Amino acid sequence: MFVPCGDSVPDLAGFTFLMPAVSVGNVGQLAIDLIISTLNMCKIGYFYTDCLVPMVGNNPYATAEENSTELSINAEVYSLPSKKLMALQLRSIFIKYKSKPFCEKLLSWVKSSNCAKVIVLSSSHSYHRNDLQLRSTPFRYLLTPFLQKTVQNKIKSLNWEEMEKSPCIPEIDDSEFCIRIPGGGITKTLYDEGCSKEIPMVVLLKFVSEGDNIPDALGLVEYLNEWLQIIKPCCDDPTASALQWKMPSSWRLLFGSGLPPALF
Repeated sequence: MFVPCGDSVPDLAGFTFLMPAVSVGNVGQLAIDLIISTLNMCKIGYFYTDCLVPMVGNNPYATAEENSTELSINAEVYSLPSKKLMALQLRSIFIKYKSKPFCEKLLSWVKSSNCAKVIVLSSSHSYHRNDLQLRSTPFRYLLTPFLQKTVQNKIKSLNWEEMEKSPCIPEIDDSEFCIRIPGGGITKTLYDEGCSKEIPMVVLLKFVSEGDNIPDALGLVEYLNEWLQIIKPCCDDPTASALQWKMPSSWRLLFGSGLPPALF
């Protein structure tokens, strides 16, 4: 499934594996874009899979004319060995009935690579929130049992809120309660597979609505940064401006080009 860019497969033991879910507002994918661009992560390979709609495009993280013509595809892996970080970026949707096989193969590869933990960045429909969720932070987390012992105390010290269980069938009052992530794409499948395969996994998500989701992506990476400290503030002043995340060059046309002057 994983095809390295070089002649040999890189040693990824002990790495933290970041990945998005293709979810409402594409917030997870935008957040991964910010991380790859800010840390200037290097591409180390890609996933050869029939589970995603094929696509090809120019280098989304181009910084000069020389590297702007490099090609990118639907599932690429980037790495930053100095921080023991790697990130998977997904750029297309899943083919029908192929999302579960993809999750199974992906987590099997993660396990065989001896990654330290998996962090899934995702989102969920804001209009599905209950009264309690409406009155609290829009961020939530989930931990697989295999990881709870090691990071639970750290998570609690951050005062984060765990994703609440809700009725499995919303219209029935006496329905059993379970984890539901409406609009979360493969998030729930990944979480369930992580629980059953004893994968150390954290899901971080935000309740959002479709639209300009750049602010949501910035919020999600800062939420992640509270824990992982991927980038540190330039100064210790708590009143200083937000952390400097670098938006990739491909975001310049995120909403298309401007209106042509000839219209007016």
